[in-house]
Amino acid sequence: MKLFADDAAEPGRPYWWDDGAPLPDLPSSPPATADVVIVGAGFTGLSAAIACADEGARVVVIDAGVPGEGASTRNGGMFGAHPRLPFETMVKRFGETAARGVYEEAQAAFDHARGLIEREQIACDFKVTGRIQLAWTRAQFEAQKQLVANIKAVADFDMVTIGRDELAREIGTKRYFGAILFPGHAALHPRKFHDGLMDAALRRGVTVVRECPVEAVTREGNAFLARTASGEIRAGKAIMATNGYTVGRFGWFRRRVFPLPSYIIATQPLPRDLLQELAPGKRMMVETRARHSYFRLSPDETRILFGGRASIRQIAPAAAASRLHETMRDIWPALDGVKLTHCWSGNTGYSFGHMPQVGERDGVVYAMGFSGSGVAVAPYLGMKAGYRALGDPCGETAYAHTTLGARPYYFGGRPFFLDIADHWYRWVVDARENAAARRDAG
Repeated sequence: MKLFADDAAEPGRPYWWDDGAPLPDLPSSPPATADVVIVGAGFTGLSAAIACADEGARVVVIDAGVPGEGASTRNGGMFGAHPRLPFETMVKRFGETAARGVYEEAQAAFDHARGLIEREQIACDFKVTGRIQLAWTRAQFEAQKQLVANIKAVADFDMVTIGRDELAREIGTKRYFGAILFPGHAALHPRKFHDGLMDAALRRGVTVVRECPVEAVTREGNAFLARTASGEIRAGKAIMATNGYTVGRFGWFRRRVFPLPSYIIATQPLPRDLLQELAPGKRMMVETRARHSYFRLSPDETRILFGGRASIRQIAPAAAASRLHETMRDIWPALDGVKLTHCWSGNTGYSFGHMPQVGERDGVVYAMGFSGSGVAVAPYLGMKAGYRALGDPCGETAYAHTTLGARPYYFGGRPFFLDIADHWYRWVVDARENAAARRDAG
């Protein structure tokens, strides 16, 4: 079967870029001085810049590539701030005070990012859709029910479980055995959101520098010197906001946050009655199984956007598209003959503990390690990093009490261990989960 439509975009080009605003005319070399220099012009860096500029600081943001062409405009546009880890796991890793704080800050993170959209009048197709996490096996649904009970015991989270008999109103498949529904979660168009943040920063007089890799940031007395091939900039404060796109002599960060690819496909436009049959709930949808499939309707509700772990190492777009298309057809057999218009990937900045942190290293403030949950959390923690760099008490956050741990076998650069993990997940974990699902269905 021919996988791509005749009018398909070039391989690797995100669907979101079709609707992006033209990039403003940006310099490619930094000015000599600033109050605050920020490395990385994605959601995190631009939000930090907005916070610092609102406090009266002269801010320069420097990006190694074209601002926004990293993870900020390559993700699925799913907007929710609930922590990735169970509460009891976080207590063991960070202590009960930090764990409770992170759970309690979830709503604040969501509200901050939503408030940015409203205050700056960012037209990014924001909509409260709810997010549903679908259980691939009966055991995973039982674990979901226990998770909801545990979380409600420590935080006022808006989340409910849905039994298998009730799933038909959410999704047109019999593949799942139950779900958790987060009614307050939302959806947006990530490229339009980034365009809006860029516009908000530029309106405040922030200088954004494009295609200018920062090679190193060093402390010199009470200031910082950021070195680039196009010149140096001296600033009183420095913030790292590069996450899964960290390059240069930043070994401490690169040892702790590694790039893990995620792949997404977009179908050709589909009939509305078919889309209503496939996704009657019009939710953001994710799975519990190790494939980490996540899928949604496009903002204009004309097609399916389907992402997941086609591989956890870099593979060719055609290979990723084939694997994702197969997974999508398995969930929705009605899509068997449907062709694709886009296939792309992006790097999530993964921490070994699966949690981000706002911290400080040799005086450089950072917000990194979002581990696939950065659409709502990154703007919030970028803001916190900005305030922290300025010494403002508003920079306090429970995420300052999480950790970015290193591993003795990884020194940054290419995460070789993902090759081994990819085989393990694809051939062992995947087989076990599919066998369990077949038994449960049988």
